[in-house]
Amino acid sequence: MTLRPGYPAASSPGAGPAAGGQPASAPGQPGGAPSVLYSPGTLFSWAELQAMASDGVLTQLSQRGYLPPGAASTPQLRARAAACTIPPPIRQRVVAGRMTAAWIYGCAGEPDRTALLVDANRRVSSLRATRGCTFHEVRLGPFDVVSLGGLMVSSPLRTAVDIALHVDAERAVPALGAFLAAPELNVRLRLLIRAVEATPRLPYRRSALAKLAALLPEQDRGTVPDC
Repeated sequence: MTLRPGYPAASSPGAGPAAGGQPASAPGQPGGAPSVLYSPGTLFSWAELQAMASDGVLTQLSQRGYLPPGAASTPQLRARAAACTIPPPIRQRVVAGRMTAAWIYGCAGEPDRTALLVDANRRVSSLRATRGCTFHEVRLGPFDVVSLGGLMVSSPLRTAVDIALHVDAERAVPALGAFLAAPELNVRLRLLIRAVEATPRLPYRRSALAKLAALLPEQDRGTVPDC
């Protein structure tokens, strides 16, 4: 790619981790070159990346991630971009979840703050001072977490359940609709309803079922229990 005059030339794809400001590669189109993610660090500053984006040399993927023009945004690249917002010492201790995971899966816009899940067996108090992130102490089962782009992310079903339970309806319903409309995520409405019903009795389970009922065909909405 052609860089704006006065900027150092980018090194080859995969030269280093995105969080360090180096280009990080991720699988691109079959048979094509890998996509590259740039983030602020030692190679380019945030101001330089923003300037290149304004000149059309790069396109902005996220708050801290930039792509070459025409590069396809993928869940792997969005996960790498999310990882750039998490300090390296804690990346292996947390799981991207809720609306951050929905963004990674392509079902919502990027949230202002990175939502991170921390297993209840781990200490969360030492993490709360991390800027730009929110932490949620939860219990995670063996099928609740997947690895994408080197980051642990809540599975599509676990993400949808958490959004139904914990996110306001204005943001939750469109995101849940996007999950249901993406066959590759394998989230089915009836399964999602059963998963919410199976959660321990919580004060917000009723509102979660109401959000899910809004996604049913009108003639079926009375089939979802109230509690």
